[in-house]
Amino acid sequence: MTPPVSTPSSTAAGAPAAAPGFRPVIVGSDIGVYALARAFHERYGVRTTVVAFAEPGPIAHSSIIDVVLSGSEPEQIVATLRDLAAERARTAPDERLVALTNMDWAVLTLVHHRDELEDAGYVVPFADAALIDRISDKAEFAAACAELGIPTPATVIQDFAGAGEPGWEPAAVGFDFPVIAKPASSADYHGVSFPGKKKIFEIATPAELDRLMISLREAGFRGRFLVQEMIPGDDTQMRSVTAYADSTGRVTLRASAHVLLEERTPATRGNPSAMIVERIDPILDAAQRLLEHTGWRGFANFDVKLDPRDGVFKFFEQNPRIGRNNYYVTAGGQNVAEVLVDDVVHGVRREPVTADREVLYAVVPHGLLRRYVLDPALRARVVALMRAGRTVHPLRYRADASPRRRLYVLTALVNHWRKYRQHYPLQELRRVHATNSPDGAASGRVSA
Repeated sequence: MTPPVSTPSSTAAGAPAAAPGFRPVIVGSDIGVYALARAFHERYGVRTTVVAFAEPGPIAHSSIIDVVLSGSEPEQIVATLRDLAAERARTAPDERLVALTNMDWAVLTLVHHRDELEDAGYVVPFADAALIDRISDKAEFAAACAELGIPTPATVIQDFAGAGEPGWEPAAVGFDFPVIAKPASSADYHGVSFPGKKKIFEIATPAELDRLMISLREAGFRGRFLVQEMIPGDDTQMRSVTAYADSTGRVTLRASAHVLLEERTPATRGNPSAMIVERIDPILDAAQRLLEHTGWRGFANFDVKLDPRDGVFKFFEQNPRIGRNNYYVTAGGQNVAEVLVDDVVHGVRREPVTADREVLYAVVPHGLLRRYVLDPALRARVVALMRAGRTVHPLRYRADASPRRRLYVLTALVNHWRKYRQHYPLQELRRVHATNSPDGAASGRVSA
């Protein structure tokens, strides 16, 4: 029997569909988790159960979320999910449970326990474990890109598998410094602890890289670490792509955004904090080719940078999840919950769509953003969107705006001034911009 074909609907925010018959269950507690819960509530009026290890601000005091606290070990998470399924089977036996997460290591927990969770009553809408293990490794991702002719930065792979043996040395790096260093697999890196640990390292000299290699070896890291050429340009050279591949392997949702500013604290380095939704067909098409070539299922998120030296978009990595800043897709006109639910709950074969509504997504104060976008033309575009009211903050949801939540959002916005002053002062941004931009000498002197 051929599944029905659907085109997107435009249900108003907060307007529930009749008897949705499913419940999202999301592991985690960050902004991305709240954004997913918001998308489900906007489209279907359904509450989300969040399995969290604490109740931090993004999900605290929410009227659209039920929080269940759990231990953070994989076995504890699976046990909590099984208990939830047993409870829902008693109270809502006709309800489908959809298991989601926005953390790489938790994705692996769900897919490696897929059979157990499906037996308990969950839909687990992720690719198979072997493919996720492969593509989540940035070295393997680069190899997959090479098969399709998708550009990536020049890379040296440092393999720490034998780092405990006498005489082990890291591979030589044959390109110029500064360089970027990061784990090939964030799951391998998750449990490693050492002073100065970061998500991404910007390495200025060979001696600094040597010190990092020693720290990793002594901390017991035995995965692979990538050393990549540093593509010039500030945060505004970055792009984000989010896509969804349905149960048949067809990419049915695509979205891209022009990054304006990234987070700078060690734990969140590299996560966009402000973007403009923008349809960028070359990277959307490349991401779609990659997903359909590998047989991907579910959401994926890509980091891409425009190399100002040759005008080529270069892919950095593919994340096996929707991404922390997923609300830019919904704000761009395509609700992420709808494409998922149509596929795994309703069995609808959708027509592919691309988010193309230009909107400013920002979790930082608008005043801070205006100061940190140095390119005059890009800043004028940002200001125009602000003045037109075409802006969105994922935590500012009219249907979930208790005084405590409004206070949290306001406090978080104020704290961004302190974070950027500490971790990325304007003089550092101006230095990067002036050094790496073709017109940087002029742009770097733009007054704040």
